Amino acid sequence: MAGISDRDIVEAYQYMLARWLVLRQERRDLDEGFRWNAIIHRAPGGVSWANPNLDVAYSEAWIAVDDDSATILDLPEIRDRYYTFQLLNGWSEVVLNINERNFPDHAFGRFALCLKGAEVDLPDDVLRVDLPGRKSRLLMRVELGSDPAEAIRLQKSTTLRATGEPRLPDPVPIDFERFPGAEAFDRTDDVLDDEPDINPGVASLQVKARAVAAAMRDPAERTRIDGVIQTQAVPTFLDAVKGMGQSVNGWVRPRIIGNYGSDWQMRTIANFTGIWANNTREVIYFVARENDGGKTISLTFPANASPDQKTRYFWSVIAVDSREFRVIANPLGRFLLNNQSGLHRDSDGSLTLWFAPEKPDASPEPNWLPTPKGGRYNLTFRFYGPSEDVVSGDYFPPPLREGA
Repeated sequence: MAGISDRDIVEAYQYMLARWLVLRQERRDLDEGFRWNAIIHRAPGGVSWANPNLDVAYSEAWIAVDDDSATILDLPEIRDRYYTFQLLNGWSEVVLNINERNFPDHAFGRFALCLKGAEVDLPDDVLRVDLPGRKSRLLMRVELGSDPAEAIRLQKSTTLRATGEPRLPDPVPIDFERFPGAEAFDRTDDVLDDEPDINPGVASLQVKARAVAAAMRDPAERTRIDGVIQTQAVPTFLDAVKGMGQSVNGWVRPRIIGNYGSDWQMRTIANFTGIWANNTREVIYFVARENDGGKTISLTFPANASPDQKTRYFWSVIAVDSREFRVIANPLGRFLLNNQSGLHRDSDGSLTLWFAPEKPDASPEPNWLPTPKGGRYNLTFRFYGPSEDVVSGDYFPPPLREGA
């Protein structure tokens, strides 16, 4: 199909990028040593993807099910701390969260993760949970809180096992650094057939993606398509990242997260800036972008609106580089501030956080997060179990102020 429009190329590329990012992570995970239906318990801070949450002990797995096999989850009883067992599909759409909020009558114990419609013999003591596809990504988070050792014990008490040997196609071999070129379209049929997109309004985008793949059989069109990707699709996508939501006080709140509906572009943005995002029923994210790491910046919460009052569970703020969204090394080895940081309040009850390359004179030592002198960084603020005004969008963090 020679002559496909530039606009169709751009839309197809930005749509498919969401799936390519998941496939890239799947490949890298399997290369690292992941095995299907086997859980990996990470040490605190032991994850390397963009915008990690450093308040929790993470456990991860790729889960595979089919018509004859289920995956059995044994989850210990967890009380008085945040936890969730998050499952996502191959486009990083949140399928469900297993926790006491969503499963109040069966918040722990044994669960059977099954392919929807599969007739699988199960033990009597399990709760069946249906999944929309054959493959899912697991992200379990257990709040470290004031007793990290107990969090790690609970984390390591969680187990997975398959009841059989699910049949899976080989992973589609997708890998790239920051952005792929036209070659990513070479396996379009395999990519789309490997994982159904359950979200509405995407059929036309899949048609465009397949049309781009077909057009690339013409060498001249392949060259043109690659040029459109480099000069239009990537730059306009980066512009979309900057405009991904409402901005108040210098903080941007993503317009939607975790469950994207027809907003396929926001799904791609989320996969690029922080893959495996959860939905707003679990967490609200705010981002302050492109801060100058050489400057001193403060953030003051009034006594009657401290971040502790805006969350049921915990809050945190991390600094990540503004290009790859990775945490930034610093001599203190301090990568976040949160409700467990031993923060000092001001005499009027307000709370001031400081971001600077060297500790400001006005900052108590625990209230300071080091920043990269000579570089730029983003701040990501999380509210877990957010209050109603945070959920509704009526609340934004206070503005950042420059100067000591």
